[in-house]
Amino acid sequence: MANNSQKSEPSPNLDEIDLLLVRALQENARRPNKELAALAGVAQSTCSERIRSLVARGVLTGFHAAVDQGLLGRPLEAIIAVRLRPQSREVVDAFRAFVLSRSETLTVFEVTGSSDCLLHVAVGDMRELRSFVLANLTLRPEVADVQTSTIYQRTSKYVPQPLGAPRVGRSKKENH
Repeated sequence: MANNSQKSEPSPNLDEIDLLLVRALQENARRPNKELAALAGVAQSTCSERIRSLVARGVLTGFHAAVDQGLLGRPLEAIIAVRLRPQSREVVDAFRAFVLSRSETLTVFEVTGSSDCLLHVAVGDMRELRSFVLANLTLRPEVADVQTSTIYQRTSKYVPQPLGAPRVGRSKKENH
């Protein structure tokens, strides 16, 4: 249930309870409703309705498992910047479909700037990364340039606070 498209509607109004639930679910999407309700300080039925509303409004687009790629035999992760030619929707769509069909690809970002796409990939070792780039990317006629950066460490951030909003679950001392 992933939503990869940009929505043109204004972002939904999220209050402190909504943001707290989103953060808690990002940390662990398997938290029981009872625990989420206690954390948010609301009734379990209210918590369930809040989560259903967040899904219906498109704030929560899916519930996913975080995976340790190393334990799946793919400890080397990289970001690959790709510039395409010619610049057309058909070329981008075909390239996206191709790279998403590859088991090495975790995420594809279409970006502005000197690159058209950033690929997040995971492979077993440097030899496999080299092979992926040379045999699958540089041989494609629409690929004009490829730049690969290996990832030393990945740290994810949870939902940011809206500007000017008080921090949820923190003491006044921490807000200063």
